Amino acid sequence: MHIITQTPRLIIREFLPDEQETYLHHFTDEEVCLYLPKRTTDERINIFQTALANYANTKQAGIWGMFNKQTGEFIGSCLLRPFNGDDKILEVGYSMDKKYWGQGIGTEMTEAMIAHGFLDTNVDEIVGVTVLENIGSQRVLEKAGLKRADNFVRDGLELAFFRKARG
Repeated sequence: MHIITQTPRLIIREFLPDEQETYLHHFTDEEVCLYLPKRTTDERINIFQTALANYANTKQAGIWGMFNKQTGEFIGSCLLRPFNGDDKILEVGYSMDKKYWGQGIGTEMTEAMIAHGFLDTNVDEIVGVTVLENIGSQRVLEKAGLKRADNFVRDGLELAFFRKARG
C-alpha cells in the first residue's frame, strides 16, 4: 500500500484488494450517490479493479481511499485524472460517507489533491466539475482555491466548472 498524501486528519492512499467491499458499500447510500454518475455494481467493480491495476503505473493520477488518520476508518474516495484526455490538466473528484459531511474534510482533501497534482511539473491546471445542483461540492472547490469558470457540458449534461492554474 502506497500513501499518496496526508493531512492533519486524513490519509489518502491506494486501496488494498480486500477493500473492494468497503468501496462498493460506500455507493449503496442514495444520498452519497445523489450527484455522482450512475453506475452499476459491475461498473464500480471494474473501476476499483482498474484503479488497483493502475497503481503499478502511476502515483500522480488515480482513485484512492480517504481514511481517518486517527482511527483508520474509511471516509470515502478521491481521484485525480486527466481532464478530457489532457495530461496537463487534472480533474479532482471525491465522494464521502454522510457522517463526514460538513466537517471541512472535503476542502482538506481537495487542497491536498491540488498540491499532489502540481507535484507533476507537467500539470498546468487542476479542475473540478459538479452537477449544477451540488452547491456543497461547489463550495468545497472554491474554499480549496479553485475559481468558478463558465459551465462545461459533459455527456450532454451541463456542469459547474472550476479551475486553478499552477501558481
